[in-house]
Amino acid sequence: MTPHRPPDRILLPLIVACALFMENLDSTVLSTSLPAIARDFGVSPIDLKLALTSYLLTIAVFIPASGWVADRFGARAVFRLAITLFTLGSICCGLSSSIPEIVASRVLQGIGGAMMVPVGRLVILKSVSKSELVGALAWLTVPALIGPVVGPVVGGFITTYFDWRWIFWINVPIGVLGIVLATLFIPDIRGEERVRFDFVGFLLTTFGIAGFITGSTSLGLNLMPWSYVFALLFGGAALLTTYFFYSRRVANPILDLSLFTIPSFAASVIGGMLFRIGIGALPFLLPLMLQIGYGLTPFQSGTITFVSALGAIAMKFVAPPLLRRFGFRRVLIANSFIAAFFVAIPAAFSIGTSMHLITGLLFIGGFFRSLQFTSANALAFADVPLAKMSRATSMTSVFQQLSLSLGISVGAIALQLTMTAHGGALGLADFHPAFLAVGLISLCSVIAFLRMPHDAGEEMSGRRVVTKELAPDPVTAMRERA
Repeated sequence: MTPHRPPDRILLPLIVACALFMENLDSTVLSTSLPAIARDFGVSPIDLKLALTSYLLTIAVFIPASGWVADRFGARAVFRLAITLFTLGSICCGLSSSIPEIVASRVLQGIGGAMMVPVGRLVILKSVSKSELVGALAWLTVPALIGPVVGPVVGGFITTYFDWRWIFWINVPIGVLGIVLATLFIPDIRGEERVRFDFVGFLLTTFGIAGFITGSTSLGLNLMPWSYVFALLFGGAALLTTYFFYSRRVANPILDLSLFTIPSFAASVIGGMLFRIGIGALPFLLPLMLQIGYGLTPFQSGTITFVSALGAIAMKFVAPPLLRRFGFRRVLIANSFIAAFFVAIPAAFSIGTSMHLITGLLFIGGFFRSLQFTSANALAFADVPLAKMSRATSMTSVFQQLSLSLGISVGAIALQLTMTAHGGALGLADFHPAFLAVGLISLCSVIAFLRMPHDAGEEMSGRRVVTKELAPDPVTAMRERA
C-alpha cells in the first residue's frame, strides 16, 4: 500500500459509489423527465412507468446469478463488465424514439446494474470487518447520494433548456471513470470453493419474478387483456412457490432461502422490502405531482425534490453514533413511524401549500428515509457467515429491486384508479390517495422489526464487542479434544 492511498474501508466504498452514482443519477433524472419524454413519444406519462419498471425488473431477474458469477469469474472482471453494459445501455436510451426502444435499452442497463451494485457490495463485505461496516456503508452511500441530489436538478435543467436525451449520455464519462478505478483498485475476490450453477433454480426464479412483476406492472394500464395479466401474476407466483420447495432439496440453490433462519437477516429483508415499496413510488409520484398538479417546469420540480437527497446525506454522519447509542431494533422501530409519516405527507399538500414548506418537509423526510435504509442495509449482514456473503448480497438485492418495482406499480395503479373515479385529466387531488397508500405500506415494515431480537446487530453497531468469531467452531473444537 502506498503512503497516500486511503484504507480499503474508505477507498473501496468510494469506487463502488461510482456505480451507485450512475444508477441513482439515472433513475432520478428519468423520473423528472417523464412528462417531456411522454410528449415526445406521444403517450401518457403513466405509460412510461414501463421504462422505470423494465429496468428494475431486469435487475431483479439477473441479480440471483450475480453472486455465483462473481465467485466464479472474480469480482473485478464482473464489476468492470457490469459498468460497461450499463454505460452502453445509457447510450442506447439516449437514441430511443419510442417506448419499445427505451424499454429495450433499459433492459440492457438492467443487466449491467444486476451485477454492478451487488458485486461491488460483496467486495466491501469481504474486505471490511463487521465492526467497521456501518462506517464503510456510510462512505459508500454518501457519494452515491450525490446522484439523487444533482439528478432532479440536472435532469430538469437539461429537459427544460436542452434535450432530454442528454440525461442518459452524461453516464458515459462516469462509467469510464468507474472502469479505470475498478481496474486499479478492486481486488480480484473469488469464491473459496467452486459450486455448480443452479440452472433449474435460475429458470424458476427468472420466469417467476418476470411473470409476477410484469403482471403487477400491467395492472390498470390496459396494455393486455385481463386474462393475460392474471395469468402472468398467478403463473409467476406458482413458479416462485415451486422454487421454494425445490430450493430445500438442493445443496447450493441460486437463492439461499435458509438465510431467513437468521433473525436479523429476515427482519432486515422483509421489513426493508415493505418500506421500499413505499419509497419506490416517490421518484415516480413526486415529479409528476409537482409538474402536473402545480404546473412547474421539470427544472423547477427538480430543484424542489433534490432537497430530500440533501437530507439523506446529512443523516449519513448521524447513523453510526445513533445506532451505537440505541441499537438497531429501537432505531428501526421508532423510525418506521417517522419515515412512513413523511412518505405520506404529500397527501396533505394543496394548491395553496407554500413551496418553502414543501421543500422543508421533503428535506426532513429524506433524512429519516436514509436512516432507515442505512440501518436496514447494514443489519442484513450483521450475523451472516462470511462464506454466505455472496448469497446474502444476491438475496437482499433481489428483494430491494422487487420492492422498488412494486412501489412504482402501486403508485401508478393508485393514480389510475383515482383518476378513473374522478373522471377527466390527471390533477393534484388524484395524487393524494396514492401517497396515503404507499405511506401505509411503508408503515407495515414495523411489524418485521418488532420481531427482531433485542440485541440484533450489537457487534456491528459497536454497542458491544463480540468475541465469538475468535472462538473455534464446533468441528474444530471436537478435533482438538480428540
